[in-house]
Amino acid sequence: MSPLVCLVAFALWALLLVGALGLVRGGLVLVGRRRPTDFPGGVQHGGDAYWRLNRAHLNTVENLPIFGAIVLSGVVLHVATPMFLLLPKVIVCARVVQSLAHLSSGRSLAINARFTAFIVQVASMFALAIEVLRRATGS
Repeated sequence: MSPLVCLVAFALWALLLVGALGLVRGGLVLVGRRRPTDFPGGVQHGGDAYWRLNRAHLNTVENLPIFGAIVLSGVVLHVATPMFLLLPKVIVCARVVQSLAHLSSGRSLAINARFTAFIVQVASMFALAIEVLRRATGS
């Protein structure tokens, strides 16, 4: 997978999560268990599993612009180093793992897995950004 394909995969993951949220919300409204106004932004609502899905989606969306900026900058600068080609794959995989751990439970093991995947993503994005900057500055 190229870095651009990884970027699209990251965006598709965000779309999948928001689609799942839409299905849950829409289903609850359609069967009359909730009103459309029962989903206030920024306030915990719904059951634990629903709220974990909501947070997994928001965590994904928060990181998408950062990942996108780094990948697109690298592509524009014609970065093609082994690290630039590898790290986007690591980031997307870690994002999916983090989301799945978030969805699975709120127990310590899941939280630790989620945090580990988050650290892998952040460290990989830093390394990816440094790789792009090295190319941009000729270092």
